[in-house]
Amino acid sequence: MSTSLAALNHWVESVARLTQPEKIHWCDGTEAEYNSLVDLMLTTGDLIKLNEETHPNCYLHRSSPSDVARVEHLTFVCTSNKEDAGSNNHWMSPADAHAKMDELYAGCMRGRTMYVVPYCMGPIDSPLARCGVEITDSPYVVANMRIMTRMGEAALKRIEREGGFVKGLHSIGDLNPDRRFIMHFPEELSIQSFGSGYGGNALLGKKCHALRIASYQARTEGWLAEHMLIVGIENPQGETHYVAAAFPSACGKTNLAMLIPPEGYRQDGWKVWTIGDDICWMRPGADGRLYAINPEAGFFGVAPGTSVKTNASAMAMLNKDAIFTNVGLTADSQPWWEGLPEGVPVKDWQGRDYDKANGPAAHPNSRFTVSAKNCPSYSDKSEDPQGVPLSAIVFGGRRESLVPLVFEARNWTHGVLVGAAMASETTAAATGAVGVVRRDSMAMKPFAGYNFADYFSHWLSFDKPGANLPKIFHVNWFRKNSDGKFMWPGFGDNMRVLEWMLKRVTGQAHANETPIGLLPNSDDLNIDGLNMDVATLNQLLDVNHEAWYEEMEAIGEYLQSYGDRAPQALLAEQEKIARQLA
Repeated sequence: MSTSLAALNHWVESVARLTQPEKIHWCDGTEAEYNSLVDLMLTTGDLIKLNEETHPNCYLHRSSPSDVARVEHLTFVCTSNKEDAGSNNHWMSPADAHAKMDELYAGCMRGRTMYVVPYCMGPIDSPLARCGVEITDSPYVVANMRIMTRMGEAALKRIEREGGFVKGLHSIGDLNPDRRFIMHFPEELSIQSFGSGYGGNALLGKKCHALRIASYQARTEGWLAEHMLIVGIENPQGETHYVAAAFPSACGKTNLAMLIPPEGYRQDGWKVWTIGDDICWMRPGADGRLYAINPEAGFFGVAPGTSVKTNASAMAMLNKDAIFTNVGLTADSQPWWEGLPEGVPVKDWQGRDYDKANGPAAHPNSRFTVSAKNCPSYSDKSEDPQGVPLSAIVFGGRRESLVPLVFEARNWTHGVLVGAAMASETTAAATGAVGVVRRDSMAMKPFAGYNFADYFSHWLSFDKPGANLPKIFHVNWFRKNSDGKFMWPGFGDNMRVLEWMLKRVTGQAHANETPIGLLPNSDDLNIDGLNMDVATLNQLLDVNHEAWYEEMEAIGEYLQSYGDRAPQALLAEQEKIARQLA
């Protein structure tokens, strides 16, 4: 198999000359092909079959112990001008990066199959979707790309029609951490990855294409590629509003994407529909609204902490047709990870007999890959070529104090500032210091493929005549009381906050004006059925002017760290709020 597109044939041939594979396989994305790849990996030991009765068509993969997560310090954005990459990225000149990678790729696929993987990010016939081709020597990558993207013949036909595609070249190499690099060339719309088989480093449609390259494409073409979930909230009247939300890690992103409303809400007829749990591409429609698609077709979720209590929807989709990576194993070959209430691991993620002294049974970043269609709350709107219209955008971080449960930005510029200032506090376990504030603008710090200051300006550019933009909110599920206990129950009860947001969108709820934004009154939030008094709710909604003044000054310093490119409109907004707080 090959293609009618000369540019693609030429690239495949040039990569083959460089890497020298034993053979070349053009992937068609069929079930038969997937099954043959699985059979191959079962033979080589790259996959282990799980219990067919409890987990039909499910497999376990163990990666190298030195290859278990994204390697941000080895991830580069290679632009002609260093300033275009910005201080938010590691930079290397394109010439140096190509020379380094060509040396690594030389002969790296000898004795291996080179797989050519055409894929589409987004519904195959969506004008918002974009295509790419990943060349890889890893059958594990091919199997996961089939789950995570629209991969195969239909994608190839679209690539042939359009004539352009994102080029992704990946080789696991020898898995030597000293010979591991992930290079992005936004100006060339290409990605090169060597020395890792881990998801975010090797599934090039994921963070590499869908965020770093796509964010650059989006700026050029007038749309946004964001690290956001997309969820539909259907009210008892049958109206569905769509919300996109950005959270740094460990802030409940997947849980919100698959939220199950509290019992009282379910009885009243509220429903939640999952469009996506990780990435959102959005573009202005003819009516001025932002329309969003999930460019992915599957979930690549973190296993530890996932349980019926924290995410029942995720658990319901993991009992068939899934690939697990670096989880533990029970005696009867069921996957196991920390946070599950039942089961006993006998093997850890490295295949050793489980011993608590060696650490957890599942690696903290162990994963599951599964089709989005397996999710009980899956929305068929996920396949709508036009995308779904957004009513609200939500930003959130993990803050023990200061930041109230929820507030609304006054306008788009204020909302962009709220997103740019988004932050979480570190824990002692993670960093050795408690309460260090780390800013992660729009949860995009590791993923924006160009200068953050230009990225903020791009966000601001959507506020133009005729625009009908979503309202922007900020949430904080993690505020604690003086005893160090969480005051808000979180999980499904976050629905109560979403209800207020949607009432704000439809003009059915009041809000109090404060210098930091618009907040609900305590009686605007439904706490029926919660063991919570009004005093606690008032504390959750408290705005400490003095502490917020210090925060706003810190936000100003953060924005100014991006130098002359920092947008003046954002700095002016920050200064205005600081004056009001003073």
